[in-house]
Amino acid sequence: MSRLLGGTLERVCKAVLLLCLLHFLVAVILYFDVYAQHLAFFSRFSARGPARALHPAASSSSNCSRPNATAPSSGLPEVPSARPGPTVPVLPPCPDSPPGLVGRLLIEFTSPMPLERVQRENPGVLMGGRYTPPDCTPAQTVAVIIPFRHREHHLRYWLHYLHPILRRQRLRYGVYVINQHGEDTFNRAKLLNVGFLEALKEDATYDCFIFSDVDLVPMDDRNLYRCGDQPRHFAIAMDKFGFRLPYAGYFGGVSGLSKAQFLRINGFPNEYWGWGGEDDDIFNRISLTGMKISRPDIRIGRYRMIKHDRDKHNEPNPQRFTKIQNTKLTMKRDGIGSVRYQVLEVSRQPLFTNITVDIGRPPSWPPRG
Repeated sequence: MSRLLGGTLERVCKAVLLLCLLHFLVAVILYFDVYAQHLAFFSRFSARGPARALHPAASSSSNCSRPNATAPSSGLPEVPSARPGPTVPVLPPCPDSPPGLVGRLLIEFTSPMPLERVQRENPGVLMGGRYTPPDCTPAQTVAVIIPFRHREHHLRYWLHYLHPILRRQRLRYGVYVINQHGEDTFNRAKLLNVGFLEALKEDATYDCFIFSDVDLVPMDDRNLYRCGDQPRHFAIAMDKFGFRLPYAGYFGGVSGLSKAQFLRINGFPNEYWGWGGEDDDIFNRISLTGMKISRPDIRIGRYRMIKHDRDKHNEPNPQRFTKIQNTKLTMKRDGIGSVRYQVLEVSRQPLFTNITVDIGRPPSWPPRG
């Protein structure tokens, strides 16, 4: 009985072992079959590119919108090639001596000058009075600052003559008319300080500032409105003074300073209310900081002035001579660092930017110091 039971158990064990071996063989065969299928799949994936193999619909849509797109051969994800945009030309530097200058100009103030005509004559000037040469890259960005009140007639002539001149000089520039609000005593130098600050708020790249009276027009476009190593005085020979420099220290009418030069002298004085004295104070500031005035040839620095009566509320400043003598004492506390004003309106016109400001009123008694 025990022998019979032992033989049966042996046969059962052999059957179980045989079944295990058979199961193992089937598993091995299935493994190699699946491996072969995966290998074939990845071979096709690499040959066609993953974007097509995994997302055929998206790939088809992309190719429809960009018919020239081709699948990359590197096996990396397909990235649609960007369409080439417009090429931005690299412009050469603007020449030191622009070739289109005319030289001596005929300046007249007899014909009416509507702004619409001036605008038609200067199609390249953008809103706000901004201009950039289309054929070269200027070395400087120039802000032209005009102190202003009740001079619309003069402003039209200035814009008529100056925009073509500045364009021929290949300048990148903007024109800012700083309009004093109200009827209190006029303060030219303080308005120029305001113009410096407000122009920089609009464009921080301004590095040259031309300060021009609205009634002065150059008679020669070779008088280049640029800044140099020293502060520049442009209006050295006005018809008002017989086309001569009235005195050696004269710095009035039209002048130019770089941003660094302007800050070095603490800008212009704010306490010259009324006509006269501020330009001499500016000359003193330049001299006291170790700089010198540069000027064009007297044959080129000629200007015509638009004749007019003296403005109301711009009477001669009776304190101007005393103030001029004290520039050394006042220039550190009175200037761009102490100017106070309120902007009432900024209006960008086709030929200029008008900034109307409240600069306060003169003190009722002379300040000490």
